[in-house]
Amino acid sequence: QVQLVESGGGLVQAGGSLRLSCAASRRTFSNYVMGWFRQAPGKEREFVATISWNGGRTYYADSVKGRFTISRDNAKNTVYLQMNSLKPEDTAVYYCAAGEGGAVSSRFSDYDYWGQGTQVTVSS
Repeated sequence: QVQLVESGGGLVQAGGSLRLSCAASRRTFSNYVMGWFRQAPGKEREFVATISWNGGRTYYADSVKGRFTISRDNAKNTVYLQMNSLKPEDTAVYYCAAGEGGAVSSRFSDYDYWGQGTQVTVSS
């Protein structure tokens, strides 16, 4: 079992930046592929970014490519999402997820553990 706790959300103006963090409870954190997803009001949850166990591979949704950066620190059991040039359409609850499968993935079904989410609101 892995517990994930997100932090770093908040209210920011368009064009601003936020850094989300996700702390994992397990010492075997480095065994997991990590991902970030988001869900806006009235919309389905969507993929944002994913990173391999050692950080060597990353993959982004087209909507955030070039603006968001996912990274991880296995010594701290933490994955990050640096979000720059934020837009109002980035407003959502952001969730981190951990997958045991090993391969980076944008599919919900490939992730086994989920955090409770952190709210990001971007004002215009």
